[in-house]
Amino acid sequence: MKFDSPLFDRIRVKPDLDRRKQRAYPACEWPGCGRPGTHRAPKGRGREGEYWRYCLDHVRAYNHSYNYFAGLSDDAVVAFQKDAVTGHRPTWRMGMNASRRAGGGPSVDPGQGFAGSGWHDPYRFFDGLGGTARPNPEAPEGRIVRNAERKALDVLGLEIEASAGEIKARFKELVKRHHPDAHGGDRTYEDRLRDVIQAYNYLKTVGFC
Repeated sequence: MKFDSPLFDRIRVKPDLDRRKQRAYPACEWPGCGRPGTHRAPKGRGREGEYWRYCLDHVRAYNHSYNYFAGLSDDAVVAFQKDAVTGHRPTWRMGMNASRRAGGGPSVDPGQGFAGSGWHDPYRFFDGLGGTARPNPEAPEGRIVRNAERKALDVLGLEIEASAGEIKARFKELVKRHHPDAHGGDRTYEDRLRDVIQAYNYLKTVGFC
C-alpha cells in the first residue's frame, strides 16, 4: 500500500493529514441557494432518468411535496398501478397465444380447448387451461381416451379403437388362458390374471364396456 493512499489514512491511529480528495459537486439548483448539490431528486413523471441536484435541506423539502401522480385522475392512477404489477408490459390470459393468432397460425380458445385449432391432446395435458376434454378421433363413438384407459387396454392387448364387444371377448379369453385351472393348479400366471381383471374392471367402471 502506498503511504499517500487515502485508505492508509483511514487505518492509521492518528492520521497527520487527511489526503482524501474532496468530491466536487455542482451547485444546488434550488433558487437562491449556492451550496453543493450533494443529492439527486427525480424530475417527475414523463422525465424518468432526469434529476435535480439539491443540497440536503432542499432535497428534503422537495421530497416532502413530491407527487409522481400529480395531474392524473383517480382512474388513471389505478390503471398505472395495475400495469406496474407486470412492469407495464402487455399480458394475455392463460392459454391465449397472441403471436400465433396475429401471424395467422392456429389459436387456442380457452372456452373451447383445442377444438378447431388443428391440435390434438390425447393425454389431456392442457385441460387446465380452461378447455374441455375432446373425444379422441381414433376412438369409436366419440369415446374420450385418457392415459389410464390406454394402459388398461394395453394390459388386454387391445388398441384404443377396440369396441365394447371386443373388450369383453378378450377379457374372457385371457381369464381362461391364465386361470390356474388351465395350468393344473399352477399359480405362475396368477399375477397376470389379477392385472387382466383389474384392467377390465376399470374399463367397465368408466363405461368402455
